[in-house]
Amino acid sequence: MSSADEILDIVDEDDQVIGQSPRGEAYAQGLRHRCVFIEARDARDRLFVHRRTPTKLVFPSRYDMFVGGVVGAGESYDDAALREAEEELGVTGLPRPAFLFKFLYDDGAGQTWWSAVYEVRCELPVSPQAEEVAWHDFLSEAEVERRLPQWAWVPDGLAAYERLRAYRAAGSSSG
Repeated sequence: MSSADEILDIVDEDDQVIGQSPRGEAYAQGLRHRCVFIEARDARDRLFVHRRTPTKLVFPSRYDMFVGGVVGAGESYDDAALREAEEELGVTGLPRPAFLFKFLYDDGAGQTWWSAVYEVRCELPVSPQAEEVAWHDFLSEAEVERRLPQWAWVPDGLAAYERLRAYRAAGSSSG
């Protein structure tokens, strides 16, 4: 089965399931579905950053500071986060990613999905899937910030990253 044939839950603006559709149709028709974004950091607190392969259905050859992907039909966000993190990092035995927040991504041009943002510590040697990841490295936060205006980033990952920075800033100011 190709990734385009994977069945997804289609959801409404309140993240309630209203139907199901193959992934390829959901993308082509702009049907709202669910995704997970996992920020993976190594033992030195550096972020896992990668460039997607040119063959990806969405945002080919773009950089991303999250691992993740779609939530399958009937799958929980939490289960999808662990599955996607292990798949994309090429590891097993990862701790369960910690849920941070959820937001509705909408690019205004027909791409919209509920986005659950997680974080996980990965102290295992990574071996990303060659068919998913063209390049990868762990970069310091300062290096990621330096690269933001220079590299072509996936827009939903960039939106999640900006929300994550605001989330952390709000948390540190209220504590």
